[in-house]
Amino acid sequence: MSSVISTASNRRVLAGLIGSAIQQSLTPALHMEEGTAQGLDYRYELLDLDRINGGVAALPSLLASAQERGLAGLNITHPCKQIILPMLDSLSDDAKALGAVNTVVFSEGRRIGHNTDWWGFAESFKLGLQGAALERVVQLGAGGAGAAVAYAMLKLGAQRLDIYDIDATKMRALVALLSELFPSRQVAAVTDLRVAMASADGLVHATTTGMAKNPGLPLPADMLRASQWVVEIIYFPLQTQLLKTARSIGCRTLDGGGMAIYQAVGAFRLFTGIAPDAQRMAQHFDSLARRPAAIAAAE
Repeated sequence: MSSVISTASNRRVLAGLIGSAIQQSLTPALHMEEGTAQGLDYRYELLDLDRINGGVAALPSLLASAQERGLAGLNITHPCKQIILPMLDSLSDDAKALGAVNTVVFSEGRRIGHNTDWWGFAESFKLGLQGAALERVVQLGAGGAGAAVAYAMLKLGAQRLDIYDIDATKMRALVALLSELFPSRQVAAVTDLRVAMASADGLVHATTTGMAKNPGLPLPADMLRASQWVVEIIYFPLQTQLLKTARSIGCRTLDGGGMAIYQAVGAFRLFTGIAPDAQRMAQHFDSLARRPAAIAAAE
């Protein structure tokens, strides 16, 4: 049963986010602020696996409880984007192609998985790095978020995508998937990151290195060149060590804020059936991300 009640105004919408280390997420505020602006009674809750007995093992019961309590849907983040798949009734075409879900909609007793990550990343890239060279791109990370951004890069026109992950099995699986989806492009597993970076136009970073609780650089700084662009999907903090280092070298950079905003735009539309104001959500995100409390929490 969906919690979205079809009244003319002030209808109630319940939604939430499941994942690990999500207490500082800006997603709840983004959804609720836009819900208020749209005349909705919008509530959004956090289901933090770090604070729930059983951790990831509790995912099936959390999913069932959310559905029973009448939530319109859930956003799904690390480490659940792939392990949730067997718990769903159906997948959107994009989620099926990617094998990763970041949004679940409850509708007529069914659980439908979607992926708004790839579209959110693509929108952010188009707005923030217009004219970026896409002949050869290196991506770090082959997890659930990594699958989405790799898919987006190929949709955006990357001619060759070199993927590196310390988990070789996961890396090869993603390369095989993308090679099948995009047979006219070159997708390869990286065995020597330094060699791959030497000829790359740009770098996409899709691992957890650089997050507030996992600071540091995901690769040696001397692998970067001023002629390259560097994109980050982490948004907490907005300015990771990778972005700071890349800018100091002279690289064009793009932070993870845009992806966070536009994936939320897509999820809001799925949860409510209403097209949100993306510009308003972006302005709200910017105001939240620049608040002293948010900056201090990221340090």
